Amino acid sequence: MNMYLHELKSLGKSTLIWACSILAIAVIYFSLYPGIVKDAADFKSLLSGYPAEIRAMLGISLDNITTILGYYSMIFSFVAICGAIQATNYGLSTLSKEARERTADFLLVKPVSRASIVTSKLLAALTMLLATNVLYFIGAFVTANLVKTSDYNVKLFFLVSLTLLFLQLIFFALGAFISVFFKKLKSVLPISLGVVFGLYILGAVLVTGEDDVARFISPFQYFNIGYILNNAGYESTYMITGALIVAVTIAASYIIYVKKDIHAVN
Repeated sequence: MNMYLHELKSLGKSTLIWACSILAIAVIYFSLYPGIVKDAADFKSLLSGYPAEIRAMLGISLDNITTILGYYSMIFSFVAICGAIQATNYGLSTLSKEARERTADFLLVKPVSRASIVTSKLLAALTMLLATNVLYFIGAFVTANLVKTSDYNVKLFFLVSLTLLFLQLIFFALGAFISVFFKKLKSVLPISLGVVFGLYILGAVLVTGEDDVARFISPFQYFNIGYILNNAGYESTYMITGALIVAVTIAASYIIYVKKDIHAVN
């Protein structure tokens, strides 16, 4: 419990910064919404000039882009990218922090098992990701209600927002899995950016095709906002795939971390 609380404390400041940054993206875009609705015809005309591939990548649907949910589906891709970077960052740093900060000897001589260490660290990071999502949803929901020009389905707004947490769980697990293969990570941000933008670009390329199987390659394609808005739910196949990715990579992280040699000083 002490280790869990210590990890919570160490992540507190960064979590607040990340949550405010992610929320700021939504607030800035939502602030533009009243003007867009006012000039709806011109805005649709502008977007219609975008290639269909770009509109698909950004989740733009010309039929409902001027509704609050349609507009939210467009700006949410930027929110998702930022959230994925945070989650990958936490995943990479959670199990590599002691080696990077040369405190591994101090931690590993404690009368606790390595499995307990991993559990405390992962639970603390996951708690902070959950806190990020709670703060984000409250802020985004309040902002949406301030700028809305008509009523909207709150359940659909919540379902779209919840995909941020699902994405973060997947990228957190991937980050933790990647980290256990490094003896020492000097900096986690370059790897986080590479993983997130690499998978996002790959997903953007795949979404232009008709092959649903190709969508399994990028987690960004597991949650089709258009499908969520039309069906008030998620695609079960991709939800199961995401859950399997999280379960397998976290389990592998446990096994590898428990057995690996960890050096405090290189």
